[in-house]
Amino acid sequence: MKKALLMLLALVMVLSLAACGTPATTEKSSAPAATESIAAASESASVAPASEEPSSGKPYIAVISKGFQHKFWQTVLSGAQAAADKYGVDMTFDGPPSESDISVQVDMVNAALAKNPAALCLAALDTESLNEQLNTCIEKGIPVVGFDSGVPNAPEGSIVSTASTDNEAAGALAAEQMYDKVKDAIAAATKDAPVVLSVISQDATSASITGRTTGFVNKIFELCDAAKSGLVAVTGHDKWNKASTSGDVAVEILVSIAASTSVTDCQTAAQAVLQREPVGVFCTNSGSVDGMLAATADGSDLDRTSGKYKNIIVVGFDSGATLLNAIKNKWFDGAVTQDPYMIGYDAIELAVKTLNKEKVDTVVDTGCKYYTVDNMDDPDIAALLYE
Repeated sequence: MKKALLMLLALVMVLSLAACGTPATTEKSSAPAATESIAAASESASVAPASEEPSSGKPYIAVISKGFQHKFWQTVLSGAQAAADKYGVDMTFDGPPSESDISVQVDMVNAALAKNPAALCLAALDTESLNEQLNTCIEKGIPVVGFDSGVPNAPEGSIVSTASTDNEAAGALAAEQMYDKVKDAIAAATKDAPVVLSVISQDATSASITGRTTGFVNKIFELCDAAKSGLVAVTGHDKWNKASTSGDVAVEILVSIAASTSVTDCQTAAQAVLQREPVGVFCTNSGSVDGMLAATADGSDLDRTSGKYKNIIVVGFDSGATLLNAIKNKWFDGAVTQDPYMIGYDAIELAVKTLNKEKVDTVVDTGCKYYTVDNMDDPDIAALLYE
């Protein structure tokens, strides 16, 4: 009896082990094509996180962004996945929960390098924190492609190329669009009745924001000086200040830099600009956009019919729920948007070309577009906008 009981228990243990010894495999969803939704790209990424070991035998490219959940990064992912599909490479895409999680991103880069990728695509939150990893890439011969803001001041020889927006060109585009709306006011300006144009930025240190500021200032100065030769000056910040050649001023281009990146300080900067009664204002990023909206009763003071500042032409940058709402209500004339889809696509393409020993440019401009209430629902624009 006891022997039979022991045999029965042994049989039960064998059956249990057989049932749980091999886990069920999950088939990965196919990568989204260029025309598929961002949601589809997100689903594809969710079954192929950077922590998962690629096993197809194809070249493996690890992509580490500055974030993951924000729709901007999901659009970057969509472009990267389309390029990975086109070129037949395996790709993982990951990023920290927020753009302040530097240590999390460092851990993600370490995890990716532990799998010996053929190439790494990186948008660094803090280059200094990744210097050791970038030097490791040099030692192992792993090419690194920067994307979005790239990897500023990286160790020499570690970055083969960067796919990013030409921020000076983006700032110049904002200036051209604004000038078209304020040119009559510029034409009427005199040294006795001058007009003010302004650019509001949340800092004077970020390469992307200073690039947009510089691009705007240089282009708007060029356009205004062509109309009012010798009567245009840039004021407000030593980095951009420029006196008029005649000594008189009919057009003042005022550069306003917030004391910090907080909404409160951006609002204070916007309020100071509004006191100058400008005919046009360019907000270079989401922080300055939010500051302008906070300074104008959430934008209602910019109402084109009855607003306190109804005659000011305001131009924003990027996207986001508050900016999209301001444009839909025509409180903002429009905004410049980057092309996050092409940022992701070009990053993978540059990595593949490098692996194929093809020559690549040091920087590849991924482009930008200007959108208004009239074209923001067009498919080629709508795909680049996010809330």
